Amino acid sequence: MEYDKFERIFNRYIFEKSKPDLIKKIATYPERYVGLFRPTKPQSKIIQNLLQSHEIRFGDAFEILIHEYLKESGFSVLDNKFSASDGERLEVDQMFADQNTVFFVEQKIRDDHDSTKKRGQIENFERKTAAICQKYAGADIRGFFYFIDASFMKNKRFYTPEIERLSRDYGVSLHLSYGAEFFAGIGKPHAWDEILAHLLEWKSTIPELPEINFDKDPAASLDELKALQPVEYRKLLDNPDLDDLLCVLFPEGKTPALLSAHFKERHESGDGAIYGKLYDLCMNTINRMKSRIV
Repeated sequence: MEYDKFERIFNRYIFEKSKPDLIKKIATYPERYVGLFRPTKPQSKIIQNLLQSHEIRFGDAFEILIHEYLKESGFSVLDNKFSASDGERLEVDQMFADQNTVFFVEQKIRDDHDSTKKRGQIENFERKTAAICQKYAGADIRGFFYFIDASFMKNKRFYTPEIERLSRDYGVSLHLSYGAEFFAGIGKPHAWDEILAHLLEWKSTIPELPEINFDKDPAASLDELKALQPVEYRKLLDNPDLDDLLCVLFPEGKTPALLSAHFKERHESGDGAIYGKLYDLCMNTINRMKSRIV
């Protein structure tokens, strides 16, 4: 895979939706961000939230990345959504085939689960194994319980016998894999070295801390915030307790000004009275923010 493609995948799935997701969380759960009994100030809380979000999205990016590597390696990508015998809808992270061999993968970034969650992970893996064995009866089935970061093997001694037991019970080839082991197991060992090289280069380009000044590129911020629903805008703009947070995110008021114009345009084009209400709320919020900034 070319580095440019790698970079696009990671930037898109980690960073592009961070603004609307943050705003939605602030609007829906304001008590998590403001209040006398919070030990953090608005700026620190926003940074903390974005960093946590990026960690979660890192796993999403890797899911897409491995999917693309499988396609580029010549595997036939299969539908990863299916039903169990009891009708439960299931989904595996990767599902692909090579001639008569069907592969499935459940992947996580790291093996650092606590005792309760690790048992749930095995139960989940068994449900999916059973459903796949039923759907692809007669095929050569190979499954991988895969952790990407090989530096964490907290529960390997627990998972190893559990995966071996499932492999015997279901009569299929199941593997516990870390890091390079998965790619070696599907006959593409070179892919892991390339991923590590691309990841190292990508990490050298990202900022030390996430950008929290959404007015730095107000047009781009507006495009992202358009994904929010009217109810989320209302909660955000009709709560003066959130003004300190909004002053951190929009210190120059540029994005709220564009947002108010957007609401006005939607209202005047006949999209609904709610946009007239949102325009009024946005203008009131802008005036409150101006008084705080001054």
